[in-house]
Amino acid sequence: MSDILCMYYSRTGNTRMAVKEIAAALDAEVVRITDGVDYNGWGGYVRAGMEAMRRSTHSLKPYSTEKELSEYRLVILGTPVWAGRCCAPIRGFLKRRGLELERVAYVLTRGGDRRCEEIFSQMDQYTAQKHLLDVSLRTDSVGYAFWRDKFIQDVKRYMEQ
Repeated sequence: MSDILCMYYSRTGNTRMAVKEIAAALDAEVVRITDGVDYNGWGGYVRAGMEAMRRSTHSLKPYSTEKELSEYRLVILGTPVWAGRCCAPIRGFLKRRGLELERVAYVLTRGGDRRCEEIFSQMDQYTAQKHLLDVSLRTDSVGYAFWRDKFIQDVKRYMEQ
């Protein structure tokens, strides 16, 4: 049973890919979060942006983890950037379960050059403690592998403490 839980939402597959790569390197449990809303296509893209700007959320679809959230030594949350914010499904998770997260790290995936690091503090508003580690990844950039691998090494160092 892993001491690390990686939870993510992915609309296009970029966040799923990044989180699964990180989880594989850390031998972590992986759980997909979804609210069941159809964010596909152009209409879904617009809906995603509008919901992010409004900070609206929907009920989450059921998911299961091997143990209680508070029992993991680290929970890594992966989210795409939607309109300068975390995605609605991850915000929904944080609103409902964020206070159970005392040791959390964030993985952002983004389409643009801007690192969107202000999203980390937005997400921290819902958690019991501020995040320990973070990374902002652009999956099609030259630096993607470097920053992903640095994050993995930072997590390994944290877990050795």
